[in-house]
Amino acid sequence: MSTQETWNESSENAVPRRLGWRELYLKEDWWAIWVGIGLMALAIALFNQGNPLLKTLAINPGGLKWTSFDQLAGHFSSNAQTYFLQFISWLVIFGVSSRVMGIKLSRFIPSFIFLYVLSIIMFSIAGWASAAKFNLEAPLVALVVGLVLANTVRMPDWMDSAFRVEYFIKVGIVLLGATFPITLVLTAGPVAILQATIISVTTCTVIYFVATRMFGLDKRLAAVIGVGGSVCGVSASMAIAASVNAKKDHLYTSVTLVVGWALVMILVLPFISQALGLSAGVAGAWVGTSEFADAAGFAAASAYGKMAGNEDAAIKAFTLMKVIGRDLWIGIWSIVWALIATVVWEKKETGVRPDAREIWWRFPKFVIGFFVASLLMTMVTSGFSADDFNKVVKPNLIMPLVSLRTWAFIFCFLSIGLTTRFRDLKPVGWKTFSAFTIGVLMNVILGYILSVHVFAEHWAAL
Repeated sequence: MSTQETWNESSENAVPRRLGWRELYLKEDWWAIWVGIGLMALAIALFNQGNPLLKTLAINPGGLKWTSFDQLAGHFSSNAQTYFLQFISWLVIFGVSSRVMGIKLSRFIPSFIFLYVLSIIMFSIAGWASAAKFNLEAPLVALVVGLVLANTVRMPDWMDSAFRVEYFIKVGIVLLGATFPITLVLTAGPVAILQATIISVTTCTVIYFVATRMFGLDKRLAAVIGVGGSVCGVSASMAIAASVNAKKDHLYTSVTLVVGWALVMILVLPFISQALGLSAGVAGAWVGTSEFADAAGFAAASAYGKMAGNEDAAIKAFTLMKVIGRDLWIGIWSIVWALIATVVWEKKETGVRPDAREIWWRFPKFVIGFFVASLLMTMVTSGFSADDFNKVVKPNLIMPLVSLRTWAFIFCFLSIGLTTRFRDLKPVGWKTFSAFTIGVLMNVILGYILSVHVFAEHWAAL
């Protein structure tokens, strides 16, 4: 679990310490931008030189369609040096950046080796010729395997050093921007923002008033779970906990609820979408309005996209809906709840003064990287004809970046499972659980209506 701030552990309340300019090298959000944009810049430079290095290092066994273990073993035998170079590259990228952010390399390196080997196995399972028949998609398999290992094998806590869920997903989202035309953002974004606004305002309001008026819960707890269930799960919960000066128990309760329901959604939404026969774009938008966490949502959208035969449409719809639409509400809700807490709830100052900078402090910075990557790649490829793009640019520039993005996502999905230990989740009272669950139902039902009926033509067109 990562934070948008550095937390003051000596205080009972969730008050962050501002990092100032140091956040440029101490926060995951900014490192995700540096890593994502850096990889994209390297890919463009190598592409312009006709150098196939990045295409080689982006290798994975997911597309093999192997039918025997001998065939799989032959692939690894003939590409052993390439996989070793790829491993070293990932280790340097994530190891150095994590060390700067305070993670000890003596812990990170052995843990990352374990994560990389598991990722190779996940790709190999997905690359089996009959994998699609049994819905053995890499994201879902990675999640399930991670959950089983975390809850059956007692792994030391220090191994969490390399299981950086939010860091991996943020890098993946920035790399997604490199394969996501800015023209699509401009044309489809307004609908996503409108739908996200309806979802966010309705769900947050419902959770808050059910929690306070029906169950008599603390208003700060209600605010934290309200935004956690309506915007972006863990990150949003942390941001609002700081904005309203909530207790750490309030934050931990919200995180527990978010993690629990996010896991349920990953496993349930793709199969419900399949039963309903939804198009990939429509299902991706529905997942985007129903999931609370970026990583969990990507897993669900990716899995259904592969089931429906159009992963690209499902991921694009999810990204527009969740990353561009709902995640932007983190900053908005932070300033709104900071104002309510200081002006309405308290007669004296709380130490968290509402001002215009609050939106910037809470804004998910990695979204900037997504837009920058999208804009730069659109500019770089705009001079190619459609024929040249499909024959030259796509296989030698876009697809290697897609593979690197997939690696980041698999690291993330495994990390979700490996860090979700049911024994460590905080017990949640039935009132809090009920209030949050009502919000979950609101999200799912309202998201279904908007995605499948109101804006169906828009999302299906993706």
